[in-house]
Amino acid sequence: MRTKDISMVAMMMAIIIVLGMIPPIPLGFIPVPIVLQNLGIMLAGIVLGAKRGGLAVALFLILVAVGMPFLSGGSGGFSVFLGPTTGYLIGWFISAILIGLGQEKFMTTKNWGIKFLIVALPGVLLVDLLGSIGLSIVTGMNLSAAIISNAVFIPGDTLKVILVIIIAERLLKVIYRKERVVY
Repeated sequence: MRTKDISMVAMMMAIIIVLGMIPPIPLGFIPVPIVLQNLGIMLAGIVLGAKRGGLAVALFLILVAVGMPFLSGGSGGFSVFLGPTTGYLIGWFISAILIGLGQEKFMTTKNWGIKFLIVALPGVLLVDLLGSIGLSIVTGMNLSAAIISNAVFIPGDTLKVILVIIIAERLLKVIYRKERVVY
């Protein structure tokens, strides 16, 4: 891996960590709060691609597992992988890779609908589905009730997807313009 790749992975990890410093918004009826950190996860996949984006999220999750308080609200430690958020955390890693796999199509299409689907299907629907499954297993909540309770995240996550698309379009233009000039 080149120095540039390592720097980009580290920068994306830093963005994910900083987004975790924004306090979570508790909902009360579900033990999982609204957070902005998943915006960084989606951004990692679409800006860095599957390999580097997946690596950034994996390294972030490893740091969380060893106790670094990098999740929203300052939580960390292996226990978060055994609690109500476990499905979401697993979903973050998988979604970063899947979004990264769609990166080439994202860059070449002008169709906002396709761009939206590339980010939203893994970044929102898959993460919420895996989060619901984890929530159901850990808390004993009925799976259908967990899925329904996760519907509250859809509007906010949809706004995050739109924001990710806007940011990614600009970042990718800058990144690839500079690569063409340098090489």
